This record gives sequence, structure tokens and C-alpha cells, in this order.
Amino acid sequence: MRKQNPDFPLSFFKSVQESSHFTTMWKRSCSFLPSLKHSQFTASHFSCTPVHFEPTKKICIIGSGPAGFYFAQNLFKKVPDISIDMLEKLPVPYGLVRYGVAPDHPEVKNVINTFEKVASNKNFKFHGNVTLGRDVKFSELRQAYHAVVLTYGCNEDRELGIPGENLPNVISARKFVGWYNGLPEDKDLEVDLSSETVVVLGQGNVAVDVSRILLSPIDLLKVTDITEYSLQALSQSKVKTVYLIGRRGPLQAAFTIKELREMTKLPGVQTLLQKEHFAGTENIIPNLPRARKRLSELLVTTASKEQEGSRYFRPTFLHKPVEILGSSESGVVQGVKFEINDIDHEKGIARGTGKYEVNECGLVLRSIGYKGTSVDSDIPFDSNRGVVVHENGVYSAGWIHTGPTGVILSTMSDAYDQSNRLIEDINKKTLNVTNSKPGFSAIENTLNSKSVVTVNFEGWKKIDKIEVERGAAVGKPREKIVDVAEMLRIGGS
Repeated sequence: MRKQNPDFPLSFFKSVQESSHFTTMWKRSCSFLPSLKHSQFTASHFSCTPVHFEPTKKICIIGSGPAGFYFAQNLFKKVPDISIDMLEKLPVPYGLVRYGVAPDHPEVKNVINTFEKVASNKNFKFHGNVTLGRDVKFSELRQAYHAVVLTYGCNEDRELGIPGENLPNVISARKFVGWYNGLPEDKDLEVDLSSETVVVLGQGNVAVDVSRILLSPIDLLKVTDITEYSLQALSQSKVKTVYLIGRRGPLQAAFTIKELREMTKLPGVQTLLQKEHFAGTENIIPNLPRARKRLSELLVTTASKEQEGSRYFRPTFLHKPVEILGSSESGVVQGVKFEINDIDHEKGIARGTGKYEVNECGLVLRSIGYKGTSVDSDIPFDSNRGVVVHENGVYSAGWIHTGPTGVILSTMSDAYDQSNRLIEDINKKTLNVTNSKPGFSAIENTLNSKSVVTVNFEGWKKIDKIEVERGAAVGKPREKIVDVAEMLRIGGS
């Protein structure tokens, strides 16, 4: 048996007195014998009743994607006595992990396991179906919480600014991804796959993702969590050739080697490149940084490789789109007019040659990036850069902080950096967390007055369970519910 410290009452009481957070707890929950000064009293003389105390530091995070969850994870790890409310405009969590990651990349979605651990913290609350700027104002959140963290990402597309961009069947890659991934706002997107040729404008990883989905054998897709309606449309697709077109050269391609290698191994698909685009690169490639060197070497190897297949993936460089052409009768897209560029491979600068060509196609996917927007007029926001501006009590992370670049790993790093900034502000007392704040109770009154139906994390788990059950019935990991009203019927509170 461990020896009892004879000075236990006095030493323990002294340590409690030194902690302002526990003084009240001690007085309210413990009764002592009258003479604490006598050292013969031991722990057996105490009668203590557990008391639950509300955390004093109250933080609100807007957005439930990777940036929001990693931000919360770091706060819980490093800051005691903190509560976090996470508000999400959709009834369900996980943002781009759920709606942006390609369905044939299930391993990327394993980060959800980490997010569920964060959500299991007793001081974490998820509130789905709450839209900032509509259901609750930013100014109301500032009053209710010690700090507000914006992690809602970039929800608009960059545009080309060329004639014909708004023709039927000219679609942003973001919306196309939302369509096959079950994003409620994109579920009714009209996608005509009756043409044999598709032009994808842009050469980032998202552009490669949509190309791969268009060219993948249907048997590979039907065992993923791709939506059933898009699976049916893709099964009837006539698409045989996808052009992936960029303005600069192969040494500046924005996609990564993993995505390119996937395309080179896609059954029944040939990856065809124009050898002339690599002229003059022989002496440059060996001196490139390792990642860029490996990608460039794979491109060169693929350009010379004999392949088989009845479908074609054609990365095409040095083409600048100048106009999207449509039928004079129906207005439907018929092709894209390009100016041919020349490039200084060492400087990476592309210039127009004044020569033009037309690629005929029946579908154009624009994939040239996203931009962040302010969802409430009171948010401190830089409209030129499309990012939130930091000010006392307002923080941001992920794409709405950095701009729309990077992957989940870089988003995690940024979320950790920015949450550490909040922690530093607490420690330096530049962020006042000593005053009492009502937290979600104040926001709840506002939501109730507007009859907003919210979904907590338990409600999400009900939705999740039904999706998994429906998926299992058709041999898929899940069948996503795409109707917000149905989500609310299942998980609303």
C-alpha cells in the first residue's frame, strides 16, 4: 500500500488555492473537517462530489473540412479549459474530404478517422445546416465567442474571361466533381456525355481527376462511393478522348507524378504526348528539383512508349484558350480555339506565336483554380487575394487563409500554424479569454427564432449509418444522400 502523505490536506489545499480555475470547484464540491491545520488529517477525512464545469474559453470554427478539424485538434491538445463549436452550412461534415476527394481515392479519406476522434471530445460540438451570413451573422459570433476561426474554403471558380465561356456544356471542374461526389448543390447539374471528345482546360490535379473519372472503366467506378446517378450517366458515356490542356510547357505542369502515373496505368487508356513539346528540355531536366525531375522524366518516357487502348488521354502543352466555339443554331459547344504558345524552358515564360488551331469537342471542363469569397460583410477580407485578414479574435486556416493551393497535408500544416498563433495570443494575453462568453447558447436562440433545423454529430452518425447500409446493398462503401431535406429528416434535431 502506498504510504499516505501526512501533510496531504495542507499541501493539496495550497495547490488548489494557487489555481484560480479550481478554487470555486474546491469550495463548492468538497467539505472539510474544521481544523485543516492539523497534519493528522488524511484523505479519508474528505468527502468530494464530482462537479461538471463549463470550459471558460469558447471558440467557434466555421467550416468542417480538414482545416477546421486540424485546427480543433491542435487546440484540444494544447489548451486546457476550452470548448469548440463547429458550424457547417451543410448538414454533414468533412468538406472537401467528402465532396472533393476522387471516389477512386478512398485511402485519402482515412483522415476522417482522425476527425472523428476530435469530434469525440466532450467539449466539441458539431452544428450542421448553419449558414454564416444567413442563419447567423459574423458580428453575433464575435459577441458570443472569445475567438472565431474561419475555415470555410474557396467556393467559387476562377474564370477564363473569354467568349463562349457560358455556353451549354461548358462546366467548371469544381461543379463536375460536386456532381459525381454528391454535393447537394450540384446534384442536378446537366452533363452531356454524348460527345467522343472532351477538353479540360487546366493541368492541376483536379483536372487530372476529372479526366480519369471520364476515362475509367465503369467496373472500377461502381465499387467506389461515386453517386449512383453519375455512375449511370458515365456508364452510357460516349467519351473516348480527353485533352488536358495547359498554356505553358511540360516542365511547368501543375499535376503531380502520382496522378500522372495513375493515368498511365488506367486499363484501356493510352496516354499520348507530343514529343515536340519536349524539344530543348534534355539538358534542363537533369538539373531540376527531385520531384519536378521525376515527373518530367515520366512524361518523356510516356511520350516514347508504345501503348494499347481504345480511349485516349492527351496532355497538351503550349495552348492558350482564346474562345469557346458554339453552334450558331443550338448554341451548344463545338470546340475551343487556341493560340499556340512558344516557351523559354529555363525561365518558364510562355508567349503567343500568333498561330491558332481549333480542337473540336462537345464538352469543356474549366479547371483553372478557385477563389475565396466573403460570406458576411463584417468579415475582415482582402477581396483582391480572396483571403481572410487576421485581426484580434478572428483567425483563419486552409484555403480561405492561404488561397486555393495545396493538398490535405499542407492544409493540416497551415491549420496547426494558425491555431498555434491563437494559442500564442492567449498566452501573451493579446486575446482576452478571461471575460465570460455565452457561446452557442446565444446563437441557438437566433437559430430557433429562424426555425433553423440543425444536425449535431450524433445526427450525422445516423445519416452515415444509412449511407453505408444503402451502399452495402449495391456493393459500394456508401451511397451518399444528396438531398438536404432527407438529411434533415434523418439527422435533424
